[in-house]
Amino acid sequence: MSNQPNPAPQSKALPADGMSRWNQIAPFSPFCREKFRQLVKAGKAPQPVRFSERCTAYPNRELHKFFADPLNYRAKVSK
Repeated sequence: MSNQPNPAPQSKALPADGMSRWNQIAPFSPFCREKFRQLVKAGKAPQPVRFSERCTAYPNRELHKFFADPLNYRAKVSK
């Protein structure tokens, strides 16, 4: 018998509301992590929200828009 805890169950769908970190997005993304980061930097993917130095999340509503049409998506510019 193993002493390790059971892994958290994977969601079958990305929630419509809220925020998601990369590990939650990765199963739905057609891009690797580095390519997604490059798209974010170029303004062609949803912009992340930084909660701390090591905690970054993406708005789920923007992710749904991005995954629906990744070629034509443009991130909203916040001032």
